Amino acid sequence: MADVQYYGTGKRKTSVARVFLRPGSGKITINRRELNEYFPTTTQRSSVLEPFQAVEATDQYDALITVKGGGPSGQAGAVRHGIARALLDADAERRAALKELGLLTRDAREKERKKYGQRGARARFQFSKR
Repeated sequence: MADVQYYGTGKRKTSVARVFLRPGSGKITINRRELNEYFPTTTQRSSVLEPFQAVEATDQYDALITVKGGGPSGQAGAVRHGIARALLDADAERRAALKELGLLTRDAREKERKKYGQRGARARFQFSKR
C-alpha cells in the first residue's frame, strides 16, 4: 500500500510554503529544521499550530514543509495557510471549522510600491511654499 500524503500551498506577503502532511505523531519539520528551531517566537509557533488545533488533529499528522521568500512573520503565515489547505485535502468535512477561523483565506495584503517623485508609497517630500 502506498504511503498516504496530503498537500497544500500557502502564501502570505512574498512567502510561499509547500506543505506535505502524512499520518504520524505530530512532528513538524520546516526547511529540514524543527518547528521550535525555525520559529523561535511563541507567536509564530502558535500561528503555525492554529489549523491543527482548529480541527483537533495536533498529534495525527507529521508535516514536512518547505518555505521560501519574505521574513519570519510572512513565512509563519504562509505555513499556516498551507497547513490549513493540506488538512482540507485530507478531509473535506473540516472546511467549516477552518473557514470559520479564516484559515483558508489568503491574506492578500502586500507592500505598496514606492512612487516616483515621492519619499515612499504614500509619504511625500516636505513641501515648501517659499
